[in-house]
Amino acid sequence: QVQLVESGGGLVQAGGSLRLSCAASGIIFRLNNMAWYRQAPGKQRELVAAITSGGSTNYADSVKGRFTISRDNAKNTVYLQMNSLKPEDTAVYYCKAERRYRTDYWGQGTQVTVSS
Repeated sequence: QVQLVESGGGLVQAGGSLRLSCAASGIIFRLNNMAWYRQAPGKQRELVAAITSGGSTNYADSVKGRFTISRDNAKNTVYLQMNSLKPEDTAVYYCKAERRYRTDYWGQGTQVTVSS
């Protein structure tokens, strides 16, 4: 049974930081590309950051220079360090596991709220 469990969300003031974690089980984590998405109320889900199985990263323009995605294959965990948070970063953040020719898996999401 595949599980992706996000944690680390919460309420923070603008300019603050949060670190999200996504612990994976039931998959060969090191073979999966991992990504963080977010969905704000009334908006479509959007890609925030991604990291390949080889460690290459890419970011949405809106978070470049503020967010950092990383992974620890020994812990089957992917992280999203979020600095200089803005009210427009408020959303539910989701973790996704992707592997070619396999089913994609999503976590249940964690709420991030940034107050102005």
